[in-house]
Amino acid sequence: QVQLVESGGGLVQAGGSLRLSCAASGLTFGTYPMGWFRQAPGSEREFVGNISWNGGSTNYADSVKGRFTISRDNAKNTMYLQMNSLKPEDTAVYYCAAKGPFSRTSYRSENYSYWGQGTQVTVSS
Repeated sequence: QVQLVESGGGLVQAGGSLRLSCAASGLTFGTYPMGWFRQAPGSEREFVGNISWNGGSTNYADSVKGRFTISRDNAKNTMYLQMNSLKPEDTAVYYCAAKGPFSRTSYRSENYSYWGQGTQVTVSS
């Protein structure tokens, strides 16, 4: 049974930082491209960024480029999202997701097979 568990969310002031983690089990983590998405109240889920299965490439939404960094440690079956210079508009539930093994990364949520339960990030002004 595949499980993705996000952690590290919380309340932070604007300009602050948080690091989210996504711990995976039940899959050969090192073969899966991974993604981060977020959903604010009343809004659709949106792409934040992704990382290839070997960590060799990353892609980011324009809204977070230069502020957020995705990394992964395949030995620990964990992906990370380092969020710096946070803004109130970054407030959302953040989800990690896994795509098919050895597949290409994608910015489309419908291309991801497995999802975590989400972790709340709230940025106060």
